[in-house]
Amino acid sequence: MTDKNLYLPFEVDFKELEQFPKTIRKNNFFELIYVVDGTGIQIINNNKFQYRKGNLFLVTPQDVHSFEILTVTKFFFLRFNEYYVKANSQNPQSETVLRMEYILQNASHRPGCILKNKIDKPLIASLIESIINEQSNQQIYHQKIIEQIVNAIITVVARNIALKLPKNIKETTGEMVLEILHYIQENIYDPKQLKATVISEQFNISLHYLGKYFKKQTGETLQEYISNYKLRLIEARLLNSDMRINEIADELHFSDESHLNKVFRKHKGINPSEFRRKFCK
Repeated sequence: MTDKNLYLPFEVDFKELEQFPKTIRKNNFFELIYVVDGTGIQIINNNKFQYRKGNLFLVTPQDVHSFEILTVTKFFFLRFNEYYVKANSQNPQSETVLRMEYILQNASHRPGCILKNKIDKPLIASLIESIINEQSNQQIYHQKIIEQIVNAIITVVARNIALKLPKNIKETTGEMVLEILHYIQENIYDPKQLKATVISEQFNISLHYLGKYFKKQTGETLQEYISNYKLRLIEARLLNSDMRINEIADELHFSDESHLNKVFRKHKGINPSEFRRKFCK
């Protein structure tokens, strides 16, 4: 197995391959791999997935991956490093940092296409085609335009990763529950907006129906999803920032650091400080 490094904030690459390099890789950066054309098998963390045209994969620094190519495949690669992810880290609630969290949280990524929102599939195809054209034509401001498109792609990826988090979410899941999930994610720092009564009013559905509908669609109660989502945010903070425990508690509106410690230990079996020491390199 070889480690691969990235020396720029981000880079894009386009390759047509009959055979993928046999070396199993572990990256020191995030990598989005889009299949422009072709078929084969994606292998990631000893799991396999049959890929085809239009699939988009996320490979994180924790993942070991390779491909078995069955028919000649055109791959588009978008790689971005920790500097790019943390570019706006001085403002932990900035839009860039919040959307990057979704990618950072996907550390135990399993094989398969990350595009779960059907309307995003043609959008991603169009955005990637635009990058390939800009690279090919090399007209004035092409690099700046590519950077803007890269940001758009990452935003779309963030949305699709967010949709994957509840265990029962599928492509056929009702659109309303997807909108509710977006609403929760957007308001996670405002507890008043996360009350079931407020959400039921927001989506014009009865309080009783909201609970049954959400549980049926996601496999979790509304409160379980909110709690688990907060736990994922805490994990992301512990693993990918220098925030103190009391700062995380304040940001996510726990009553105090002791309350956060108690909740985290209940679900994870260890307190946040121990978690950080154990899993941070």
